[in-house]
Amino acid sequence: MLRLGSLRLVLSRNALAAIPEGKTLINTINAHSFNTAQHDDAFAKALQGGDYLLPDGASIVKACRWLKAQSQPKERIAGWDLFVFEMERLNRLSAQRQQKSTCLFLGSSDHVLQLIRQRAANDYPHLHIVTYSPPYKATFSPEENNQMVDFINQTQPDLLWIGMTAPKQEKWAYEHWNQLNIHCHVGTIGAVFDFYAGTVKRAPEFFQRHSLEWLHRLVSNPKRMWRRYVLGNPLFVWNILKEQ
Repeated sequence: MLRLGSLRLVLSRNALAAIPEGKTLINTINAHSFNTAQHDDAFAKALQGGDYLLPDGASIVKACRWLKAQSQPKERIAGWDLFVFEMERLNRLSAQRQQKSTCLFLGSSDHVLQLIRQRAANDYPHLHIVTYSPPYKATFSPEENNQMVDFINQTQPDLLWIGMTAPKQEKWAYEHWNQLNIHCHVGTIGAVFDFYAGTVKRAPEFFQRHSLEWLHRLVSNPKRMWRRYVLGNPLFVWNILKEQ
């Protein structure tokens, strides 16, 4: 069982700059993933076993304060915040070196990845964008896992994004971590693939600023999201009360 009070969380967006270079696994946690980890031991282990964990939700930040948790994040740090920070930093370094760096996107559909390549070519002209779309299935075969690991190792990216939705992406990265012979930051950022491609719209700034992005996602796609938020939000409160 995952306990929020004992987790080591990144405390602010400014702290992202202090993450050292080298092979580093960065995950995010929100109310939904916290709930899921209560009954998925492999997911809980993956979240705890990464190098850095971002509080991707105002509910996580507030619950840490209420629990007087080991970590007291000052603000929400979304997967989108990590994405923009890492992409801008690598693009800037590549421009300074006058040599393109490689950014690999692993996950999602060929259509989404094509849109990512098109947008990134304009936004980050000093990056070489490489993509890989794994099979759309709940569980990969050993051969499929080996193909993905081999592709990553052959590409030798300077930045790796994994977008298979939680908890699949976190568990895959953790389970295959020792097979990845790379030396870069790795972020598991699921929904950001769709946000950046434009296939799913992020909440307007007002909703983001007032910690209501979840409400925008619920209203935009109630059939898919109602269980996560209508049932999940009270469940998160219950799980936090149990921990207290």
